[in-house]
Amino acid sequence: MAMAVRWKPEIVGELIGLVGEEQVRLDPDSREKLSRDYYWYSPVLIDLLKHKQADAIVIPTREDEIPSILAAACRHRIPVTVRGGGTGNYGQAVPLFGGIVLDLSRLTDIVEVGDGYATVQCGARLKALELELRKRNRELCVYPSTYAIATVGGFVCGGSGGIGSITWGNLWDGNVLGAVIYTMEESPRRLEVAGDELRNYIHNYGTTGVMTRVTIRVAPKTDWFQAALQFPDPESAMRFGEKLARDESIRKRLVSISEHPIPTWFIPIAKRFAPGAAVALLEIEEGALEAVAATGAEFGGSVAHTIPADRYQKTLGLSDFSWNHTTLWALKSDPTITYLQAAFHETDYLEQMRRIKERFPDEVLFHFEWVRNGGVIAPSSLPIVRYRNKERLYEIIRFFESVGVRIFDPHTFVLDVGARADYAGMVRRKQMNDPFGLLNPGKIRMPG
Repeated sequence: MAMAVRWKPEIVGELIGLVGEEQVRLDPDSREKLSRDYYWYSPVLIDLLKHKQADAIVIPTREDEIPSILAAACRHRIPVTVRGGGTGNYGQAVPLFGGIVLDLSRLTDIVEVGDGYATVQCGARLKALELELRKRNRELCVYPSTYAIATVGGFVCGGSGGIGSITWGNLWDGNVLGAVIYTMEESPRRLEVAGDELRNYIHNYGTTGVMTRVTIRVAPKTDWFQAALQFPDPESAMRFGEKLARDESIRKRLVSISEHPIPTWFIPIAKRFAPGAAVALLEIEEGALEAVAATGAEFGGSVAHTIPADRYQKTLGLSDFSWNHTTLWALKSDPTITYLQAAFHETDYLEQMRRIKERFPDEVLFHFEWVRNGGVIAPSSLPIVRYRNKERLYEIIRFFESVGVRIFDPHTFVLDVGARADYAGMVRRKQMNDPFGLLNPGKIRMPG
């Protein structure tokens, strides 16, 4: 791991010569703003990261500027932390040791759209890409709830799944088809990566190379109808969600479940729901509402709110209350709230929920998305936690793990790739691509 290095002012002139004076930001406001992401979801990370800041922000406007920037930084042994839209939740884009934040948000070209794929520069915003794809009768397969701001490269390097994962899985499930990567060396290499080698760059926090363009899977456009169903209790809502998730006859993009009182925090739509209701937020193909409503009724549910397909992505949508936007709405109502990331058992989740509720009836509130993970339909959870202190938070985490719920800790900035990536392979690739340990140092555990 790279240790803290003293900023070398002579590099400023080099950087200005490479990208222009306007694209090198040294003012305190820019350095503070662009050294932050959404780590403030975690009170633990606030304490660890609030004073971390880059020495300079560099904002290239052309892809061919990047190897020269990396070469200059490498010669001076200056750390480089890559930034997209800054919507990560774990401090992925926060520079622990100063240096350069490389803001790639100006690289927005759509290079090519073909049958089942789109190749774009890494700074392309996901919402802008989705809107352009839909004009071409296509759509994204998977994207996060922060897609209005998030970039494609930021999502691939810092995310895992999102809206669409119920059908298309997570990033590792064939949703990333290729990438262009630059190494962090005095003479950076340009790598064209595909196949199994992509596992070294998906969800890597920019530690193993700098991604400049990426090819993602896209799907034929579907007219998506949105519906919110309400249920008397979270177990009924979850059982409905499972049945819908496993129903291959109904195309869907979102199956999101929140127990009471979480829906009361969805201020724009909260009045649609009965007091005490658990809620399922859905994106389903147009024409499927009757069948979905009938399935909901089997579990005591009823339709509480709908948005027709012709209003899709033209107004506030139900996905704006799903995934980690659920946590954001909760935080707006109660700033003491935080969250976890949890993988429940695909069939025994109800028993796991009951045991957790018995132990933490008011401290833990359940919020799930049904997803297809490695081909397996399972409930992925971002449970809301009423935060007391760090010790209590990790007591809750240990209890989740004791009942068989796997936790991916969102309260650490150190890379946690879970079961879907080859961590040892990432470490080997970092040693090859970043021999001086200058890419986002401190975010990946290295041997020794």
